[in-house]
Amino acid sequence: MGTQAILSNAELLLMNHSPPHAWLEEAQAEASGPASVLTLPNRRSLTTSIRARAQVFVDPRSLALLERIRMVAPSDANVLIAGETGTGKELIARHVHALSRRADAPFVAVNCGAFSETLVESELFGHEKGAFTGAFCAKPGWFEAANGGTLFLDEIGDLPLSMQVKLLRVLQEREVVRLGARKSIPIDVRVVAATNVHLQDAVAAGHFREDLFYRLNVVQLAIPALRERPGDILPLARYFIEDYRGRLGYGSHGIDPRAEHRLQTHSWPGNIRELENVIHQALLVSRQDMLQEGDLQIASFSALCPGGAGMAAPSASPVTQQTLESALRDLFNEAHENLFEHIEDTVIRVAFEFSHRNQIQAARLLGISRNVLRARLIRAREIAALK
Repeated sequence: MGTQAILSNAELLLMNHSPPHAWLEEAQAEASGPASVLTLPNRRSLTTSIRARAQVFVDPRSLALLERIRMVAPSDANVLIAGETGTGKELIARHVHALSRRADAPFVAVNCGAFSETLVESELFGHEKGAFTGAFCAKPGWFEAANGGTLFLDEIGDLPLSMQVKLLRVLQEREVVRLGARKSIPIDVRVVAATNVHLQDAVAAGHFREDLFYRLNVVQLAIPALRERPGDILPLARYFIEDYRGRLGYGSHGIDPRAEHRLQTHSWPGNIRELENVIHQALLVSRQDMLQEGDLQIASFSALCPGGAGMAAPSASPVTQQTLESALRDLFNEAHENLFEHIEDTVIRVAFEFSHRNQIQAARLLGISRNVLRARLIRAREIAALK
């Protein structure tokens, strides 16, 4: 199958949600490139985002995913998208929306980890005037904003347990109650959720409600990591070359065979976003019309993590495991009060410092939600309760 036929023009146009006169120009330009792509709207304003800005379907595993999307998109079933950070989960969610009967209605994307626990309820469900200090007027929530369309809940695993209960009720009753209100508002919304952690493990650990998991997981779309779909690497690289070449005003650029081999053999723990950064930097330092292997500045720490920064962490080495077990035995001999809490606080604190006090990175490193991490950091007095 040729790459030109991978996505229909209709699918490509619907992804961008641009004004009608802009749709055709952008679709034709991208369809004539190395491979058909899905892109985020206003993608040039997202260069500092950790999200993937483009998605291709060339590798057999990607084509199988695309076929599954085409099968489930026309229904109104809730969808759970699982994949590592940077694999393009929002792009897939937008494509599900674009192929559904709701395509002409709103698509609203919300990052559940971006709001504090005190704000998330009013953001999702809205609030009435005077519902809390600073609520000077009534405001609809994201569910109301997405009414008739699709609500994309990214990082759903970061949603506090108290909000999970309320979200479950909204999904069951199909109505929302604004904060400070007594009257419910009917809604017609399809929910597409995404996660970069194993929600089954979060359920087992008591961090995510089992009933909510099953309510969201009617259809699951698992996005393979970039290293698991090598057939997509070079088409994506060529797309990013064309994209950045145009921005930088450069002439035509190709990829030297040795550079191609380097791209195809790297594990890409940062997935599509990492590949985009590598290509961008390579174009900036390249002095030839072919990207050379030496132009590819791939982060050295990636080589230390051949399994990638994904949803399943690699096993510890035997020496590391023995050292850990020895340290635990020493603690057991000390008969430390509240030992488990002490160990947990130590693990959280070390991960937080290792991640340069970045909560999102520390949570990802430990395989827990940001809200769980924040609660433990507050308990350990590493951060203030209002932070």
